[in-house]
Amino acid sequence: MCGAAAAGLLIVVWNTPAFAQMDFAGEWAPLYHEDYPERIPGPELGDYMGIPINDAARLRGDSYDADRISVVPEYECRPHGGDYSMRGLANMRVDNILDPVTQQVIAIHTRMNFQEMERTIWLDGRPHPPELAAHTFSGFSTGSWDGNMLNGYTTHLKESYMRRNGLPRSDKATFREHWVRHGNYLTVTTVITDPAFLTEPLVRSQTWLLDPGQQLGRDVCEYVPEIPKAADEIPHHLPESNPYLHEVADWYGLPYEATRGGAGTLYPEYRLKMGKPEKSPEKCERYCTCGQNGGPCNLH
Repeated sequence: MCGAAAAGLLIVVWNTPAFAQMDFAGEWAPLYHEDYPERIPGPELGDYMGIPINDAARLRGDSYDADRISVVPEYECRPHGGDYSMRGLANMRVDNILDPVTQQVIAIHTRMNFQEMERTIWLDGRPHPPELAAHTFSGFSTGSWDGNMLNGYTTHLKESYMRRNGLPRSDKATFREHWVRHGNYLTVTTVITDPAFLTEPLVRSQTWLLDPGQQLGRDVCEYVPEIPKAADEIPHHLPESNPYLHEVADWYGLPYEATRGGAGTLYPEYRLKMGKPEKSPEKCERYCTCGQNGGPCNLH
């Protein structure tokens, strides 16, 4: 092969991306066909079904009072944690970060519309920080390719929530994620491990639709006293004093024990042993058709 031809071949090979690596860059709109009632109106108080929590997490959830996000300034403008940000009500932009010399993708950067949450998944082989390094809501993420699937791993997360009804997620938690694109659809599956509050990993998935005309705006949050309370008051419920924990069971005709969560409630066979409800409503009156045919979550 002559020198010119060899040089030309080298240029072609150098500019060809790694085999089967997928491009996720673009504007994405979330689809809510999975877990619609939890993700849009939000989970009911005391609904821990399908979450493999331990007793410590259950106690924290039982003590939660939703007035906290209206009274305590630190909670008012708090962003979702990196493990939850894709699950909330927000559109997303994904950008590739390129090495200025090689033009290879060295990271994927995401921006969520809610609270302008940003996260970077590094693909250049850099190590995670030491254990005692600063934790953030986004955490520190690295990734690698398995064919056309992106595998990510995130550490150094600040304490946050696992579900928006008070179920906690500790700063000891880590999560893995798996990105797969099929045409204009993107599915991201997360696997959360938390030795403080989970007895086994929690698996969730979210799906997105490519929306090239989307433009993310600002999401400005201001701290304001929404409910008159003393400056040092933190809304809460002491153990066994929360009067709202039975509501979800009564509304939907479920056994109270089933709403208490735990690993057993994850699996279909639990229905064979979960028992019967204490009482059943004559008809469903709360979020009965939530998300059906793309409809709203009306209470009736």
